[in-house]
Amino acid sequence: MKILEGKRVAILVADGFEQVELTEPRKALDDAGAETHVVSPAEGRVRGWSHTEWGDEVPVDERLDDARPQDYDALLLPGGVINPDKLRILPRAVEFVRAFFEARKPVAAICHGPWTLVEAGVATGRRMTSWPSLKTDLKNAGADWSDKEVIVDRGLVTSRKPEDLPAFIEKMIEEFAEGQHEEQRRAG
Repeated sequence: MKILEGKRVAILVADGFEQVELTEPRKALDDAGAETHVVSPAEGRVRGWSHTEWGDEVPVDERLDDARPQDYDALLLPGGVINPDKLRILPRAVEFVRAFFEARKPVAAICHGPWTLVEAGVATGRRMTSWPSLKTDLKNAGADWSDKEVIVDRGLVTSRKPEDLPAFIEKMIEEFAEGQHEEQRRAG
């Protein structure tokens, strides 16, 4: 039996997600037996960002307006500068993210992905890492920020950049396999 068999994972993205931060974790989740769904405010397809230019499009499996957090066991938030900046101004996206914390479900966010966590009010009291430019935002939101490859805090996995993906993926799969965490809650 695969470690994530029977688990459903939402991958929340808007146009401009860092392509490799979606494709590599998704492949690892699928290989571990999870059922992954790209959830997006976009219809049809969403376009990635590949380093310094637009990347590939991926199909949207479920529109954000139709997605229900209770239908998923875990949440993945890829980075990219454009993607989380778009998501954090959408009340529906912020509510979707917050619901995973309120239900004590594991969440993994990489690079700029934690911007959405700040907006959802779930960074307070958390040990976290991110792309270095988010350091002040996360500290101002009450997080204990460190410049580390990967940090796990009560079901929340965070990493800094694409080069951290091997460590990020390992910890993400471990936390998603563990499932709900009693300590995983909305801070504040």
